[in-house]
Amino acid sequence: MRREKDIDISVVVPMFNEEDNAKNTLDRLTRALDSIPERWEIIVVDDGSTDQTKKLVKDFCRFNRWVKLISYPVNQGRGKALRVGFAHAQGKIICTTDADLSYHEKYILQMIALLHQNQEVDLVVGSPYAPGGKTEGVPFFRLLLSKWGNKILGFAMKGRLSTVTGVLRAYRRECIKSLELESEGKEIHLEILSKALAMGFKIKELPTTLKARARGKSKFRFKATAVSHLVFSFFEKPIMLFGAIGLFLLFLGVAGGVYVIYLWQTGSLNPNRPLMTLIVLLVISGIQVLLFGFLGTQLVHLRKEIYKTQRENKSLEDKIIDLSSKIEKKRKRTKSLLSGGAGMKKPASQQMERMKR
Repeated sequence: MRREKDIDISVVVPMFNEEDNAKNTLDRLTRALDSIPERWEIIVVDDGSTDQTKKLVKDFCRFNRWVKLISYPVNQGRGKALRVGFAHAQGKIICTTDADLSYHEKYILQMIALLHQNQEVDLVVGSPYAPGGKTEGVPFFRLLLSKWGNKILGFAMKGRLSTVTGVLRAYRRECIKSLELESEGKEIHLEILSKALAMGFKIKELPTTLKARARGKSKFRFKATAVSHLVFSFFEKPIMLFGAIGLFLLFLGVAGGVYVIYLWQTGSLNPNRPLMTLIVLLVISGIQVLLFGFLGTQLVHLRKEIYKTQRENKSLEDKIIDLSSKIEKKRKRTKSLLSGGAGMKKPASQQMERMKR
């Protein structure tokens, strides 16, 4: 009989109002996972759905005990759903995918195979924007936003990844479990990559095909997503914001200085105008803003060093727990042997007593 601790693959699927996709998605995922020899589980996290999603998943779970449902009454965002799923996942490899299977389920098997073949890789990201990847049926405006958004966000990270916002991923257990995640919304995808790169985990992209949603309503909210992602990119690389503003102010100051020289050379410079004061203020402000960007960059480096320390502490903690478990098992085994030995001696002593009598 298969036990939970023997599970090799966990697939976490966050769902919110996906009654049109729930059963079809689970059917396709179970068929795909049944084709591999590893033991698997699917963890569906119902993120406060108000439709029939929870009921449909619960009904599906009755026929397949390795599909598990976790739910809570109020919608709290994809970040919360993924964090809950990660906490319950038992597999050595933990995968995530969309509830509408915008990425074909075959890519989950390919990511698992890639991790098996490349032991140095800790995290695989499904990428429609990597060489060999493509999109099908995605609306032009949304595709344009997604491509440029990923370019900007990818520039903010040192890994130079082409896709940083996608949910299709596969993690080694020690990788995802060592990250202390906090995000509630879709920015969790960025947080994971940022912290994984800072901790030294190796990330590889798998070219994939992204298809437009065929059923149900999209949960994409442009304004909220764009604001959170831009804030994250500036938080990840402060020089992007402060550098742009500082250079712009310096440019205005230099341009003003050139204009003053031109007026002086032509004899039309009016000493009563506050132009020189404005130029000085622009130059000083530009230099100060650039210094703020430099200071922010140093703080980011310091934060990433803290992440590395957290990884080392987590690794040491896991080793201590493993060692304690082994010591406890040996103690119990020794105690069992000693109690068994005592049981063997007792009948022998009783036999000697009877012989004396």
